[in-house]
Amino acid sequence: MGRFDNKVAFVTGGARGMGASHVEALAAEGAKVVAADILNDEGRQLADRLGEHVAFVNFDVTNEHDWDEAIRFAEERFGPLDILVNNAGVVAAGSIEDTEPAAFRRVIDINLYGAWLGMHFGIPSLKKRGGGVIINVSSTAGMMGYANLGAYVSSKWGLRGLTKTAALETGRDGIRVVSVHPGPIATPMTAGMGDEVTGTQPIPRFGTSEEVTKLVLFLAADGTYSTGSEFVIDGGALLGPVFDLSGLENQ
Repeated sequence: MGRFDNKVAFVTGGARGMGASHVEALAAEGAKVVAADILNDEGRQLADRLGEHVAFVNFDVTNEHDWDEAIRFAEERFGPLDILVNNAGVVAAGSIEDTEPAAFRRVIDINLYGAWLGMHFGIPSLKKRGGGVIINVSSTAGMMGYANLGAYVSSKWGLRGLTKTAALETGRDGIRVVSVHPGPIATPMTAGMGDEVTGTQPIPRFGTSEEVTKLVLFLAADGTYSTGSEFVIDGGALLGPVFDLSGLENQ
């Protein structure tokens, strides 16, 4: 028996990186999973590899018609949702002064508006099931500022706040809503980053998608008394840098 036997999950950004890891692990533990992504080839290859309990839907997370159709597809294929993982996200680097307005808006649309659409269309499906869980993948950028990542930081702080509002609105319907805040994780998004990003952390390495997935699965299956809460998985990045101060003299 798997932890998610007879459960239906919907994962955005599910074609690669953390999303694909979530899809694969949920399916391995018995869930029927819809992987939703704009990356058509990777998504179809993933679904073909994982078998009949995983379906891929090609959609734009910022398009309300696509969301409506995707949720309808999930219900017709597998049934109403038990688990919604709003994982899709992008990043754009640049100072506030230099970032083009269209680039800022794109990040907000995908990372924040896309997750809002997911909840807007997903909550009725979860209610049909009698409850469930929504896991919004934010970031350490939803807990602190980063220079030259204004759009990303804004979107992830917004998603953290939106999570709390959704939790207040849906708790009496048996729906839990939580946010996950990864630090530096080795994915295609972070492929260009070097070890200097993690070198001063207490755990001085990039995390893995599988480590984040373990937290997501715990929250979906076992975190039954948590809602509106933040769950950080960052190698200690939010603690601040590790400095060797052993050379200081006592004063």
